Amino acid sequence: MEATQKPFEFTGCSELHEILGKTAVDERRLVELIEEVPLDSIYFHTHSYFLRHSYVEHVYPNDFAQWVAMEVRDLVLGERLAVVDPFEFSNLETLREELLSIIDDHLSRMPIVPRVIYGSPFHFIQSRILKVPTGVQVATLRAFSDALAEVEVSAIYYHVFEARHRLSSSENDFSAWALQSLGMPDLAERLRSINPYLGSLERLRSALISVCEEFIAKVAVPKMKQEPSKK
Repeated sequence: MEATQKPFEFTGCSELHEILGKTAVDERRLVELIEEVPLDSIYFHTHSYFLRHSYVEHVYPNDFAQWVAMEVRDLVLGERLAVVDPFEFSNLETLREELLSIIDDHLSRMPIVPRVIYGSPFHFIQSRILKVPTGVQVATLRAFSDALAEVEVSAIYYHVFEARHRLSSSENDFSAWALQSLGMPDLAERLRSINPYLGSLERLRSALISVCEEFIAKVAVPKMKQEPSKK
């Protein structure tokens, strides 16, 4: 398996939090604040939820769904918010609009506004993603797959979740490298098609490695057939 002249450099990340001082104790206030907070806050409570819960898969995979289900005890709205896939939206503003639409529709059907009684209020936070160099560079698919198994989980987040937001497309850093540097469009398509929303970062890591190993095996089989048999 030939090495590319443009190695892939793995980058990890950390998250810098900022408390906004905006708090909701009922669903009406929640929707009002979702409408006015900065888009970085929408990102924090949806996309980077996975960075903070990288090893455990949750029934409610964003902070909004988690809060209304567990603190307000409104399971119907919690389930509706839980199925919102942030990667289906071209930008954070359209994601915000979808969240507002779901909550507004839900409240229009409720005789009273559901609120926290025994739970905790919702505190809005925004964040910035900071790059953290790992020093890991690879030039072949074999080395890439091996590195995927070893790098800090934040690198998986940075190159898939943050990359989609940064690139404003369905592309991620892994699929872009497979296409542009390895010249493997089929591999790029498979890496691109993995839905990172369906599970934890560790589950995503396993899915990425499985795809890579599948393509490594495909390359190895023809080579074995070409080798002359030994008598």
